[in-house]
Amino acid sequence: MKEARFVDGSLDALKKFPEIARRAAGYEIDQVQRGGLPRDWKPMPAVGKGVREIRIHSGGEYRIFYVAAFADAIYVLHAFSKKSQKTPHQEIDLAAERFRALVQSRERLGFK
Repeated sequence: MKEARFVDGSLDALKKFPEIARRAAGYEIDQVQRGGLPRDWKPMPAVGKGVREIRIHSGGEYRIFYVAAFADAIYVLHAFSKKSQKTPHQEIDLAAERFRALVQSRERLGFK
């Protein structure tokens, strides 16, 4: 089972979800840690190669961007509540910035 690592403020953002959405998020992240797929997801190439979006529909719309392409862990890049049909650019940009920083730090440490 892969470890889940939360990048920057992603864990704090996830903790702000209502309890039912937090529980659903925990279940979905656990599925990914075990090598499975979330129930409702889509690829997010606008964020980065291998990044996916978990979609939670629980009294509102909640999203989690993560990448599981690395052998050592899954990285949760960003979590947020969604207020409109289209994902706001600032949410995508924030996750993309965190993804780039993650890849650069892994390269500096010699990880592939």
